[in-house]
Amino acid sequence: MSVMLDRLASGGDELPLLAAAFGCFLVQQVLAPFQPALGEAIARRVDRRCLHRLLAVSFRRAPIPALEDPGTLDKLADIRAAFDGDLPTPGRAVAGALALVARYSQLVGAVVLVAVVLGAPAAVAVGVSALVVRFGQRGSLGRFAALWDGLAGARRRVLYLRRLAAGPEAAKEIRVLGLRGWLSERHRQASEEYLGPLWAGRRRLLAAPFLGYAAVGLAGAAYALVELARAGAGGTLTVLQLAIGAQAVLIPIRFGVYFPESDVQTQFGVQAYRALADLEARVERVSPPGAGTDPVAGAGVAARTQLVARPVAASPRGEIRFQDVHFAYPGGSPVFAGLDLTLPAGRSTALVGLNGAGKTTLVKLLAGFYRPDQGTISIDGRDLRELDGDSWHRQLAVIFQNFIRYELTAAENIGLGAPGRRGDLAAVRDAARQASVLDVLDDLPAGLATPLYSRHTGGQDLSGGQWQRVALARALFAVRAGASVLVLDEPTAHLDVRAEADFYHRFLETTAGLTSLVISHRFSTVRRADHIAVLERGRVVEYGDHDGLLASGGRYAEMFALQARHFVDLAGGGAEPYRSVGARRSTDRGGPGTVEVDR
Repeated sequence: MSVMLDRLASGGDELPLLAAAFGCFLVQQVLAPFQPALGEAIARRVDRRCLHRLLAVSFRRAPIPALEDPGTLDKLADIRAAFDGDLPTPGRAVAGALALVARYSQLVGAVVLVAVVLGAPAAVAVGVSALVVRFGQRGSLGRFAALWDGLAGARRRVLYLRRLAAGPEAAKEIRVLGLRGWLSERHRQASEEYLGPLWAGRRRLLAAPFLGYAAVGLAGAAYALVELARAGAGGTLTVLQLAIGAQAVLIPIRFGVYFPESDVQTQFGVQAYRALADLEARVERVSPPGAGTDPVAGAGVAARTQLVARPVAASPRGEIRFQDVHFAYPGGSPVFAGLDLTLPAGRSTALVGLNGAGKTTLVKLLAGFYRPDQGTISIDGRDLRELDGDSWHRQLAVIFQNFIRYELTAAENIGLGAPGRRGDLAAVRDAARQASVLDVLDDLPAGLATPLYSRHTGGQDLSGGQWQRVALARALFAVRAGASVLVLDEPTAHLDVRAEADFYHRFLETTAGLTSLVISHRFSTVRRADHIAVLERGRVVEYGDHDGLLASGGRYAEMFALQARHFVDLAGGGAEPYRSVGARRSTDRGGPGTVEVDR
């Protein structure tokens, strides 16, 4: 450095060369300390914006069918991998692009120095060869990334099997059923199906082209080095000029290799951004006109969609009506073909039918997750499609078969039934009491503040039946917060018959005056409903109350008798078929072991 300053001060023929070299060095030294910090700041801002867009498209825009599409799941897997730290994020791509600015500045400086030392032809040869190598390598990396993207489905299978083998959820079944050998072999096969094409593509797209690009780069450098050696041998260059010239020629050669601080980040970070944009486009194609959006999205499809004011959904005062509803899942056979069903406001309706009759699908339609292919679902005569979705969801308290077991405290698990009131601990306790789970939660190490997840410090898991009561408490908390339509999809599957009977006795008292839809396979549950609908072959084939349906001797009576006979057989008696689910052993009526039921 001091030698360069001394020569600059003394002037001479070397002044332009020294000035150029010193300028490049100075710019690099000044910018170097700021580049990482600036890149990090930009990356955080970009990632925050992209995360907002992802949340917006998932929570506010994405219909359930779009999120269940395999192509969408592949895109979501790529985006999640980026934000989980497994792959570079879009923000890291921007930071990597910023690092490339420094690299290109080095190339420009090197080409300028070669031009000063050897002239324009040598500078052009060095610069062009370096760019050919650079863009060739980047093209190869892009094609490899496209191959990697095309293997998303295979990659998801490998990750699933890996999580299955390493996670605690399936550990018991894997050991009891002796699945370790099978699982290991399946993981090996899936890994070969994924890694085989990936490695072959790496050799084809990266290794082989590298030889050709390297030859181009070396040819340009060789030409410049020959010119440098010739000028040095002729005595036209000083030792300093030779040293600087040689260094300047070698810099572009290094420009043809991968840059760890930028290349992978920019390629896969941009790919994650494209996956996000493609997800938004997929959702846009299937979203209903005027669907709401989250104002924090800021950009993309969510920001481009205009908000359309829709009528606010109020508590049903008359009825909820399914009229000539036809529906089929994409690529599947029809689930409903002309379904007609009325849910009177303020009354309880039970839905029964064989497995696959469409009971849970009806709940999804009622919640607005799917739309009928034909026909209408109306609330007090107003088409559900015309109502504001968020306000309608606030009117619903739904417990699905596969309800979520949140890794949160007991109070939070219940309070999520009405997020706006989740801090009301007294209401949370009341809901837990109504669901007959308060005593269980109070006995936990920290009471309702205990995390319901055994792998958390101080956490504790619950049994299946206890979890179901927590889910019931969550729905009842939503009712306390203003929900007026209660939907229970097999709500007591993990409870025994006595516990189920006790729950429904409490439930009917607590929810009197609410519109409720109950799906259950136990007739001790459905017989207490005001109305019962029997689903079969995509239609309601019977509708009435328990006594009327039994008296008609139709499908409901047949299913009731089958279940009654099962319970009677378990009780060890020979009672008549219709004496069933409400069956109880009595030691004071009919002698010990006698099974009694009331129709």
